[in-house]
Amino acid sequence: MTDVATVDAYGVLTEPATLKIQRQLPGPIERIWAYLTESDQRRQWLASGEMELKVGAPFTFTWRNEELSDPPGRRPEGFSEENSMESRITELHAPYKLSFTWGDSGEVTFELEPVGDEVLLTVIHRRISDRANMITVSAGWHMHLDILTAKARGRKPEPFWEGWLRLKEDYDRRLPA
Repeated sequence: MTDVATVDAYGVLTEPATLKIQRQLPGPIERIWAYLTESDQRRQWLASGEMELKVGAPFTFTWRNEELSDPPGRRPEGFSEENSMESRITELHAPYKLSFTWGDSGEVTFELEPVGDEVLLTVIHRRISDRANMITVSAGWHMHLDILTAKARGRKPEPFWEGWLRLKEDYDRRLPA
């Protein structure tokens, strides 16, 4: 069995308020690092925002989920067309690790590990406030990483909102009450 076959698409809770989710992506590592750190690359799968790659540097993520897939799908009620969040880099070891604050309450770490011609991306989101937020965040990371995987592999991604809504139901069933 290869490493590619062992990566589960669903995130898991490694602690009560910590989500870990992984994807196997085509390398080289520098290519995937660019998808994480360069605004033009990152906006294709997650959110735009220029980053000065140094510890302590502030940056703003700006999500426009309708731009992630064609068609984007129908945005659920209560979600705006654009959303922004202030963050700050807390750890940096290019091109292997990037950690940053997630707004005022959490922290996210991207870890990259070369595996042959591929790269294992591990996303760890810490200090998620409660179960409702855990479900939303888990479905969000899962869908955003599915889009990253599709784009990195030259495939057309699933419509964002339909995928996110389906995954939100899945995580509601999978995560402990």
